Amino acid sequence: MEMAARDIAAVILTDAVNIRYATGSRNMQVFTSRNPASRYAFIPVEGPVTMFEFTGTSHLSEGLATVQEVRPALTASFVAAGANIAAAEQAWADQIASLVHERCGAGVRIGVEKVNAGAAMALVAHGFELVDAQEPVERARAIKSKGELACVRASLRATEIAMHRLEAAIQPGQTENELWSVFHQSVIALGGDYIETRLMTAGDHTNPWFQETSNHVVDPNVLIAFDTDVVGVCGYYSDFSRTFHAGPAAPTPRQRELYRIAHDQVLHNLGIVEPGLSFREYSERAWDLPDQFAANRYYLSAHGVGMTGEYPYLYHHRDFDGAGYDGIIEPGMTLCVESYIGAPGEAEGVKLEQQIVVTKAGTELLSLYPFDASLLR
Repeated sequence: MEMAARDIAAVILTDAVNIRYATGSRNMQVFTSRNPASRYAFIPVEGPVTMFEFTGTSHLSEGLATVQEVRPALTASFVAAGANIAAAEQAWADQIASLVHERCGAGVRIGVEKVNAGAAMALVAHGFELVDAQEPVERARAIKSKGELACVRASLRATEIAMHRLEAAIQPGQTENELWSVFHQSVIALGGDYIETRLMTAGDHTNPWFQETSNHVVDPNVLIAFDTDVVGVCGYYSDFSRTFHAGPAAPTPRQRELYRIAHDQVLHNLGIVEPGLSFREYSERAWDLPDQFAANRYYLSAHGVGMTGEYPYLYHHRDFDGAGYDGIIEPGMTLCVESYIGAPGEAEGVKLEQQIVVTKAGTELLSLYPFDASLLR
């Protein structure tokens, strides 16, 4: 539907996540994300889907109901072709052009994801109009089917088990890496794919946010902030954040204050999400971030989520005019509502986040992991 609305005859998908979304086919997802020309999918607006698989792996896409044909990929990268890269790009374009002519005709509009500039120019030389495939793919992914929501829930339940194991393993004196490995092992053992980021930090590594998990030692009585970012069961994203207290003493008044403010922000913004609300209206109604926390704020107020983070981005009111865009919150969208509270110059910050689905009647909370009771007292 999204392709037809834009008069796109076919899309060439190279993004590993989008290939899995469209076909259900998974193959070395991290590797092929870094080497996008190593496998790709031809998705016409009508007709059979062709999967071009990485050398020696055709069996991984055979037998899928969503894939009617499997062919070997022609890897158009300098690593694979060396000085023959221009010839490899031409061969790739010739391969795609032949299929487009066969299935869609001449001179049609094609949506393309990440490919080499040389490959794209060679495809244009065949007489096709190339457009970016991002918009139709992102808009299609934004609305979840009943089956997708079942996958999202399964992914979250497994990730919550892994989170319980991590929380139970918190012990001052270990490193962030040692603690994070408990979570990582559990995610994989429970059927998850991988973790996209390394966002579990302790003490003065929690402020500002986006410091990565390291050999930093977890001291007694510090905050431990964590964003899951799990590509989990069935390939669907589990994206919620929690902050814990390491103990053994009780949290300080300031730690509780930071946590309460972050908790208030998340609850307020969860309460304003509803179907039919515009992105601008959401921004105007969203929790007003206190100035003392503005410099270190999380860059988004909320965002879409599916197999990874996705469309739409919902911005803070203070950022909307400079970075935001408008649209409508629709039933079937799954969203993550974010908070990071950490003041410049202070040692610690708090990261919290909840994952929801928008329904015709309002919203449903999907992430069910409890908040830290010791920090809410």
